[in-house]
Amino acid sequence: QVQLVESGGGLVQAGGSLRLSCAASGRTFSSYDMGWFRQAPGREFVAAITWSGGTTYYADAVKGRFTISRDNAKNTVYLQMNSLKPEDTAVYSCAARNYRRSGNYSRGDEWDNWGQGTQVTVSS
Repeated sequence: QVQLVESGGGLVQAGGSLRLSCAASGRTFSSYDMGWFRQAPGREFVAAITWSGGTTYYADAVKGRFTISRDNAKNTVYLQMNSLKPEDTAVYSCAARNYRRSGNYSRGDEWDNWGQGTQVTVSS
């Protein structure tokens, strides 16, 4: 099990940027693939990164604007969000799953651990 705590949300104008962080507890962070989802109101996949950071995945709605990255030495995964749009408004949550799992990254039920979420609001 790993515990996840997100930070970095807030209010930003359309076209602006935010960087979300997700800090993970435990000594085995590098054994987990990490992902970001958002909810407003339904849950939607945003991005994922493999345990080594070697491969990333993005939803079409954010491709080219968002970047997921991780620092295994700091037990932290990031989501850099640029060119934000009002439709990006949501609660953003990070998720973790053991690297051995092979299911579709975009499915919420393929992830084992979730953070509480951080609110991102984009004004027009």
